[in-house]
Amino acid sequence: MHPKYQKAHALSTQVIGAALEVHRLMGPGLIESIYERCLMHELALRGIKAVNQTVVPIEYKGLVFEEPLRLDVYVEECLIVENKACEEVLPVHKAKLLSYMKLLDAPLGLIINYHEPLLKNGITRLILPGADQP
Repeated sequence: MHPKYQKAHALSTQVIGAALEVHRLMGPGLIESIYERCLMHELALRGIKAVNQTVVPIEYKGLVFEEPLRLDVYVEECLIVENKACEEVLPVHKAKLLSYMKLLDAPLGLIINYHEPLLKNGITRLILPGADQP
């Protein structure tokens, strides 16, 4: 099992609760950056450490560089959140999140699509392959 999996799993429940609160107060129909800023504030109010728009470090055969593949929210260095405000979550959105998870060795990721009238229908949870296996 990934050493950060249990922590990420517990945090995912708290982050979903925070996102539900943001959606309850703000409703659907706004742009992603508004939801991101509100979510960051809600996480801070709940004592959850997170950073947003973090530059992702890239490593390739000994070459290490930073690239502006800015992920939306990185929670306590184990859970990545991608905020969306779109008609539907596409496979490319999931592939992007999974790529970020691999690059940062994050065991869990969430896509939260605030466009949905009922937010629970807009939450996708991804697990890094093998991260939940003993």
